[in-house]
Amino acid sequence: MNRNDQLSLALPPPPADADTPLIPARMVNEWVYCPRLAYLEWVEGEWAESGDTAEGARTHARVDEGGGHLPAPENLSEEMSRARAVTLSSERLGIIAKMDVVEADGGTATPVDFKKSKRPHVAAGAYEPERVQVCAQAMILEDNGYTVAQGALWYAGSREKVPVVLDDELRAQTLEAISSLRMAADSGRRPPPLENSPKCPRCSLAGICLPDETNLFRKGYPPRSLNPSDDPALPLYVQTPGARLRKSEERLVVEIEEEKVELPLIDVSQVALFGPVSVTTPALHALMRAEIPVSWFSTGGWFLGHTVGTGNGNVAVREAQYRLAFDERRCLSFSRDLVEAKIRNARTLLRRNWRAERNVDAREETLTKLKRVAQHAPHASNAQQLLGVEGEAAAIYFACFENMLTMDADEGLAAFSFSTRNRRPPTDPVNAMLSLAYALLTRAFATTISATGLDPYMGLYHRPRHGRPALALDLMEPFRPIVADSCVIQAVNNGEVKPGDFVFNGPACALKPGGRKALIAAFERRMEQETTHPLFGYRVSMRRLIDVQARLLARHVQGEIPTYPHYLPR
Repeated sequence: MNRNDQLSLALPPPPADADTPLIPARMVNEWVYCPRLAYLEWVEGEWAESGDTAEGARTHARVDEGGGHLPAPENLSEEMSRARAVTLSSERLGIIAKMDVVEADGGTATPVDFKKSKRPHVAAGAYEPERVQVCAQAMILEDNGYTVAQGALWYAGSREKVPVVLDDELRAQTLEAISSLRMAADSGRRPPPLENSPKCPRCSLAGICLPDETNLFRKGYPPRSLNPSDDPALPLYVQTPGARLRKSEERLVVEIEEEKVELPLIDVSQVALFGPVSVTTPALHALMRAEIPVSWFSTGGWFLGHTVGTGNGNVAVREAQYRLAFDERRCLSFSRDLVEAKIRNARTLLRRNWRAERNVDAREETLTKLKRVAQHAPHASNAQQLLGVEGEAAAIYFACFENMLTMDADEGLAAFSFSTRNRRPPTDPVNAMLSLAYALLTRAFATTISATGLDPYMGLYHRPRHGRPALALDLMEPFRPIVADSCVIQAVNNGEVKPGDFVFNGPACALKPGGRKALIAAFERRMEQETTHPLFGYRVSMRRLIDVQARLLARHVQGEIPTYPHYLPR
C-alpha cells in the first residue's frame, strides 16, 4: 500500500457516485483560503470578475494554449520536456485539475502552477492554499500512474520558481480539504463568513458573500465598507420604433435609420427595449453569454419580461424560498414588515418634499395619519387585513401627492395636477409617469433577483400569478416612494418633463418618446445617487443597494440571518 492510500484511509472523502461532480483542484485551493468562497463558487455557482481575477486569467492565457498532451507514464522521456494545459482527474479522490505545466525529467513528472503575483517571503516558500493545490495536482498524477517527486509554483510577478515539498503533512492537509469541501457540498450548508478578515477587502465576491453584513447579525460586528464600488457599466435603453440592435465584434451597435451608435459590450449592464425594436440573434447570444439581461417593454412602457442566459443555478436558495413561500406564518411576518417599511418611506418622502407654500396644516395631519397607519401594520392578523392597511395608507399618501409638485399655472405646470392614483390605463400625466417609473423599478428588481438565484415569480406578500414577478413587486414596495415617486417629482419640478410631452388617446394618457427619454434619464440618475445604508452605515448607490437587499433576502430565506432588514432612510 503506498503513502497516498494510507492517508486516504485515515481521512476518506464522502462516498461518490457517477452523479457526483469532480471538484477542480482550484476549488480545493479556495477552500483552504476561505471555505465560504469555495462554497459560493463551487456549490452555488457564484462568480464576479475583478481586476485581480482578470489579471490572473491573462497570466494563464499563454499556458492554456499548450494542447494538453502528456505522454503515458511508461513513455516519459529521460530528457527534459514539458506539456502545457494538461487535464487529468482522480476518481478515487473525486477531483480534477487543469495543470498549467507538467515537466517531465528523468521519468518523473512535476506539476507547475502559475501565479500572477510575486513570490511571498514565507517559511514554506508559498502560502498554504497554493501548496495544497499543487499537492492535489501531484496526487492526481500519481493516481494516473506517474511518479512525482515534488511540485512547483511559478510566480510571474517576480519570475521565480518555488519548489513544493510533498511531505506527509501537506498530503494530509490536501486530503482533509478535499473531504471537507465534499462534505459541505453534500450537506448544502454554506460555511459562515470569515470574521474581520483582511482577505475580504480584496475578494471579488465580497458584494455577493456580504461577510460583514452577515456577521452583524451573527456576531454584532460593525460592518466595514467592503461592498465593492459600482460597476461602471450602465443600462442601455432603445426606444425608437424600427431601431435595430446588433453585434460587431465586442461592441453593440444601435442602428436607427441611417444613423448608428456603437458602444463596448463591457460598458452595458442591462438592455431595455421599448416597442418595435429588433435584436439580431448574434447580439442576443453575446448578451446572454455576458449575463447581460434584456428587458422588453411595450411602446407605452409596460414591463413584459426579460431574456437572460442560463441564469443563476443555485437551486438551494430557490428551495428555501419555496419553503418560506408556503409557510403562511413566516410570510405574514415578512409582509407586515414590508408594508410598514413602505408606509414609513412614503411618509419620509412627503416630509422631505412637501412644498413649503402648500397646505402647511394638512402636512402635519397627513404625517400623523401615516405614522398611525404604519403602526397598525405589525398587528395585522392576516393578509386581507394587511391589504386593508396598505390601501388606507396609499389613499392618504396619494391624496397629498400633489403637494410635492410645483404648480405654476403661468408655466403650464397645472397640467400636472394629481388627485388619485389610477392605471390600466393611466388617465393623466402624473399617473403615466408613475406607471413608467414603477415598470422601470420592476425591471430593476426582477433582473437583480434573478441574478441572486431567487425566483422573481414566487412572492411572499404578492401572491403568484401567471406572468407577474411577485417577488420583485414585494422587494420594490419600500423603494416605490424613494426611487420611482422621487424621480417623477424631480422630473416635474425640474422641468425635465413638460406638459407637451404627453399624448391622449381617449381616456388614456401616455408619454411621447421625448418625455419618456427624460423620465428614464431622471430614473437612472436617481439609481446612481448614493445613500447611507441605515443599518450598515456605508454609502452605496441606489443601484448597488438594490443588489445588497436582494442578496440579504437570499441569506434570510436560507436561515443565515434571522430577519430581512428593509431599507428605511431617516
